[in-house]
Amino acid sequence: QVQLVESGGGLVQAGDSLRLSCAASGRTVTLTNYGMGWFRQAPGREREFVAAITRGGRTTYYADFVKGRFTISRDNAKNTVSLQMNSLKPEDTAVYYCAATSATTTTNREAYGYWGQGTQVTVSS
Repeated sequence: QVQLVESGGGLVQAGDSLRLSCAASGRTVTLTNYGMGWFRQAPGREREFVAAITRGGRTTYYADFVKGRFTISRDNAKNTVSLQMNSLKPEDTAVYYCAATSATTTTNREAYGYWGQGTQVTVSS
C-alpha cells in the first residue's frame, strides 16, 4: 500500500511562488517504482492533470496552462517528488494532489492508483 503525503500549500498573492512536496509514508515504499503526477481540483470542477514525471526523472509532462511556470522534479534518494510553482495566478487556486502510478507514466488521471490527501493552494489577486 502506497500512502502519499503532500505539503507546502498555502495562501499567496498573484505572481508569488510555492513549492509543493510529496513524500511516501512508510519506510518500505520506494517511489522510484512509480510514475508520479500532480493533479488539482478547484471547487465545482473535475480533478485535472497538472504535471507528471517518469520513474527515472528523465521525462516530464505538463498541462498547457502551467508550461513555463511549474516544474516537476523528483529526488529518488530522498524518496520525494516536488512541484515548483512560479508566477502563480488566481486561477491556480485548488487542492493539489500527488499521485503514483505503477503503469506507464501518463497524464491520464485514471491510471493513478495511489493518491495523497491533497494540499490547498490559494492565490489572491
